[in-house]
Amino acid sequence: MSKVSSNIEEQLRAELFDGMTIAAGGFGVCGIPSTLIDIVRDAGVKDLTVVSNNLAIDGVGLGRLLEGGQITKVLASYIGENKLFMEQYLSGAVEVEFVPQGTLAERMRAGGAGIAAFYTRTGVGTEIAEGKPTAEFDGEIYLQERAIQADVSLVHAHTSDVEGNLRYRLAARNFNPVVAQCGRVTFAEAEHIVERGELGPDDIHTPCVFIHHLTQALIPNEIEQIVNRPRPATLQEA
Repeated sequence: MSKVSSNIEEQLRAELFDGMTIAAGGFGVCGIPSTLIDIVRDAGVKDLTVVSNNLAIDGVGLGRLLEGGQITKVLASYIGENKLFMEQYLSGAVEVEFVPQGTLAERMRAGGAGIAAFYTRTGVGTEIAEGKPTAEFDGEIYLQERAIQADVSLVHAHTSDVEGNLRYRLAARNFNPVVAQCGRVTFAEAEHIVERGELGPDDIHTPCVFIHHLTQALIPNEIEQIVNRPRPATLQEA
């Protein structure tokens, strides 16, 4: 069954409401679902709780929701290069729950797997552990972390078939797969959409069972920092 939407804006808007939790894929500005995020921005929903590794950079991706004052709480592993995010955090305009990067990924994976909570040694004895239950296993103290399940998940894939089987490219695979799993409803955008059977089983990173709606990605990926190595001198230049 094809999950390619003829009107992704209408379908996404139908799932949006004030005070909801949205999980978004991406790592820095790599693999962020900018086309879908712009629909959320234009819908004007507010008081959003956003779950994402970070909020991209100023004016890009989730940074566009910050500009409109639509986000009130963020679960993220770091603030990154977004100056507005830092300013809103320091001023108290946005509440931030810092979550260790691996714990954040596992909390989303657990949400998609139907696991209510799990125990980890990460964060024990730090501010991360404040107010959370602990337990002892084999003489070590472990911290209980609750699963994350979002009302809506937004992901960006390099390639998808029409059924919604997704393949990510390079660093975009870091968080998009677990974000896709943890949403009650998951919307995907893809740079390339191919016919059924064109993606081999070993090429599929997210099975179509997790994807509800699919659309063409319209906004190219940004480059956060361009770093060039000096070009080696040729024999004629030497």
